[in-house]
Amino acid sequence: MDKAGSRKPFTYGDYLSCPDEGRFEVLEGTLYAMTPAPSRMHQKILLALASKFYNYFEGKLCEVYCAPFDVRLAGEGEKDGDITTVVQPDIAVVCDRAKLDEKGCLGSPDLIIEISSPQTASYDYIKKLSLYEKHGVKEYWIVSQADMTLMIFKLQENKEYGKPEIYSRDDTVRPGLFSDLAIDMREVFRQ
Repeated sequence: MDKAGSRKPFTYGDYLSCPDEGRFEVLEGTLYAMTPAPSRMHQKILLALASKFYNYFEGKLCEVYCAPFDVRLAGEGEKDGDITTVVQPDIAVVCDRAKLDEKGCLGSPDLIIEISSPQTASYDYIKKLSLYEKHGVKEYWIVSQADMTLMIFKLQENKEYGKPEIYSRDDTVRPGLFSDLAIDMREVFRQ
């Protein structure tokens, strides 16, 4: 991810004036340009996971959204136009429909999935991990397309992520929030 500007703090209001040709995120007042279109494997993983969640939530309260989908994470006292953190997770699961509006999601989704590549690894494993923990995302999944693994971070009672659960392509995963959903990772990492 490359910094697209040095003006601080960059706000959601500023974000709305970004050019339509690119995709951007704002992390704590800094604008970042998203990398070029994701790889074919990234898109296959995204579609496989999103369809599992979409089918599971049929007729249930929670909803699943895929990027590009704006998630506005407000800091204390920030009004909508002044929000300094706007992300576009690969997948977001939102169970509190009051957080949904025509612009996307205002507040923390219950579960966020990022599909990491070598170009986005530090962004996903460091910046976003810290950011999602700070904003109370209950489960944060990082899928590594390079080594076909999944790391699941779960928010603990102390409001911090515990040690991640790590899964390989041979495992079946049950999300902590939705334990009756079983995801066969062989189907997710199908070549």
